[in-house]
Amino acid sequence: MRDYIKRFLIAIIMAICVSLLFLGGKHSEAAGIQEQKEMNDHWIWPAEGVISDTYGTRQGKHKGIDIAGKLDTPVLSVEDGVVVKSYYSNTYGNVVFLKHPSNYVTVYAHLNKRTVSVGQMIKQGDEIGKMGRTGQATGIHLHFETHQLEWRYDKRYAMDPEKLLGKADVGEYVQGGIASIGENVLVASSHLLSQMDENTTQTNSSPAMVKYTVKLGDTLYSIAQKQNISVTRIKEINNLTSDLIKPNQILIVQ
Repeated sequence: MRDYIKRFLIAIIMAICVSLLFLGGKHSEAAGIQEQKEMNDHWIWPAEGVISDTYGTRQGKHKGIDIAGKLDTPVLSVEDGVVVKSYYSNTYGNVVFLKHPSNYVTVYAHLNKRTVSVGQMIKQGDEIGKMGRTGQATGIHLHFETHQLEWRYDKRYAMDPEKLLGKADVGEYVQGGIASIGENVLVASSHLLSQMDENTTQTNSSPAMVKYTVKLGDTLYSIAQKQNISVTRIKEINNLTSDLIKPNQILIVQ
């Protein structure tokens, strides 16, 4: 009888411990979600342009998002932070790493120019470089990554930047310096595009950006024929890794 009571008490204690672990895990998960929501309401998009690739593509090897745009488009810090790395590599090209008070590390790669140095304190919205295509890049774009705690070569702590920036699909135009609203990225679609058209002057050194909205039934080949440009060039400009396009996607066809 005494052994039975002992086993019964042990079973109760184990059940309580498992329950506490479960509740603790749920609490941590909820805290993490709340923290991401707060960051989502605060972080700004790092550059103006078209989303050309998202997190987890290329068999899961793409650990960031790509924003395609014009050469030397300003690249901005998404949050206050300090520059922990600023250098040139064969893969990232000109790249800047920022460490933020929230313990996230952000990476800004393929820059044409770096305008900050290691140890420099950065405010949200400060320009840290210019968009380019240095390193292993097929077109002009910003490759942006977010890591928890630290950046590692194996990218063990990489996470989807859109969890903190807001959701944006391939082909959607985003505006640098603008924060998201909830889970939806704040873009000024037609207003932004018309504003860009007004502010863009065509010169030999900086040609105007020509944009095309994909229609139902369009293919890269048919668009290339209409715009008198090669498919290869369209993919290069927009940093596309496949021929897949979809209606309402915005392509740069300069």
